[in-house]
Amino acid sequence: MSCPDKSVLLHGMLDGELDVVGALAFEAHLKECPACAAEYRRQQAIRMALRRPELRDRAPEALRRKLEAALQPPSVPWWRRFLGDWRWGGAGAAALAMALMLLLVLPRSGDDLARQLVDSHVRSLLAEHLVDVPSSDRHTVKPWFVGKIDAAPPVVDLAPQGFPLVGGRLDYLDRRVVAALVYRHGGGHIVNLFVWPNPDAADAAVTAETEEGYRLLHWVRSGLEFWAVADIDLSELQAFQAAYLQGAAAQGMPQP
Repeated sequence: MSCPDKSVLLHGMLDGELDVVGALAFEAHLKECPACAAEYRRQQAIRMALRRPELRDRAPEALRRKLEAALQPPSVPWWRRFLGDWRWGGAGAAALAMALMLLLVLPRSGDDLARQLVDSHVRSLLAEHLVDVPSSDRHTVKPWFVGKIDAAPPVVDLAPQGFPLVGGRLDYLDRRVVAALVYRHGGGHIVNLFVWPNPDAADAAVTAETEEGYRLLHWVRSGLEFWAVADIDLSELQAFQAAYLQGAAAQGMPQP
């Protein structure tokens, strides 16, 4: 295990998401790496501080009573009302089974991915793990990704357009390791550009959305999926996307 992998594994360890093998490997790494061990202790301390009782607000008594009343079980089981006292017979039971199956197997919505993207963007700012390879030289950043992910993304320095390259890192989104290119804008704003291979997806024009006050742009080009996330105006993020596409085209990526 190398330190560039620590962000994904550290948060997986804290959230209890690692399997036994991964947890044991990460614990062994903590014994050998003082920096990772210190970061792990820091994250644990933050979590413990946020759980302190004095940080919790007690709900008003009227609201508590209303919620308790709403949570009282109905006098008739919901499945009994759904099946109409079994008058549907086998057809009703089959319909209920199908509805439950759909709830279990439906894929996660795009909104969930948008939340993951924003969470990763914010986490990169709070956890002091903005980049694994700090460099404004694309010839340094792009080779660093080789061998760590399936396809290294085009790395473009956009300093002349007001978006200087800060570096890159590995991140974890939607159960996959992805590349994150980091740009700075206007002094204090950060743009995270998440990139991962999606060879089955056709090229798609840019679409915009907002999640928790953050702007997101999404597009697909040449088998790569791109998501740009930042807390800047939509017009500024669109200017970033256009400049990035132009720079990527100069490196050989086809234009839309």
